[in-house]
Amino acid sequence: MAITTLTKKGQVTIPKKIREVLGLQTGDKIEFIVSKDGEARIKPVTKKIDDVYGLLFKPSRKPVSTDEMDRSVRERLKTRFT
Repeated sequence: MAITTLTKKGQVTIPKKIREVLGLQTGDKIEFIVSKDGEARIKPVTKKIDDVYGLLFKPSRKPVSTDEMDRSVRERLKTRFT
């Protein structure tokens, strides 16, 4: 169990152990879910496709096949770890 204090601004610090268990990093979003009996849960919000759609798009970049991507990753790993 972890206990934290509510500030005047209504903020809390999520204890390190809880952040580690939930895999939270700086900038992550969390959702508060309050049940009918007044208990609150928090859970990490995963990215929605709309949040990341087009993130890698660059008009000047030519499309590549998955085979080309795999080959490039293999080459990079070879040079990095050999």
